[in-house]
Amino acid sequence: MKRPTRLPGVRRHLLLAVVVLLAAGSIPAAAAHTPVPLGVTETAPATPRNDRVGVLSRDGVHFCTASVVRSERRDLIVTAAHCLGGGGDLVFAPGYRDGRAPYGEWAVTRTYVSAGWEGRKDEDSDVAFARVAPRSDKEDKEIEDVVGANTLGRGHRGTGRAVTLVGYPKSRETPVSCTNLTAAYGDSQQRVACPGFSGGTSGSPWLDGRGHVVGVLGGHLEGGDTDDVSYSVVLGDEAAELYRTAGG
Repeated sequence: MKRPTRLPGVRRHLLLAVVVLLAAGSIPAAAAHTPVPLGVTETAPATPRNDRVGVLSRDGVHFCTASVVRSERRDLIVTAAHCLGGGGDLVFAPGYRDGRAPYGEWAVTRTYVSAGWEGRKDEDSDVAFARVAPRSDKEDKEIEDVVGANTLGRGHRGTGRAVTLVGYPKSRETPVSCTNLTAAYGDSQQRVACPGFSGGTSGSPWLDGRGHVVGVLGGHLEGGDTDDVSYSVVLGDEAAELYRTAGG
């Protein structure tokens, strides 16, 4: 989960790099003209897309974020691999707000992590999937039938892609969202400057302009050592193979 230490200088340097790239014309026009303020974290509005994001809880306490992704069985969520350790019964509540789960709580029945994470906790493998059971009070419907699902996309190693993060800090009972431009972090990870993504936001989806999940908050230092800069693994071949296994 996100470390509590703050390094504001990192965010400042990343934002400066974005400004330089904009001036040099290195960022695609579609990203440069995102119709929302960049780098501003606000309470996420209740929308059908945001309601596909929810809290992962254990013993009534939410500690991570997850979101519904499209699958053949219609029962799949994606989160960070480091959110699935620790044992105990996990439940997922999409659209959670102010202590209420408007779409119910869905029991996690099976989890999927890659060999890279299971064997050595490789930061480049910090993405995971989980299946949830249908609910009898929802006419035995699967979760995707109730709230819909986002499509899992491919990660992007370059700089300047606009993404929107939606997540649940442990200190809040409502989700937050922020849009900004990605920057590459090595060959296998990406990062984005968005303030206020503290502990509990691990597993938050990174959504591109088409609503595709192109990242999951985690990776480097389990998502970062400051609330102001978040990381994700690039969703490449390993994530795609894990998705195929989990999604059936």
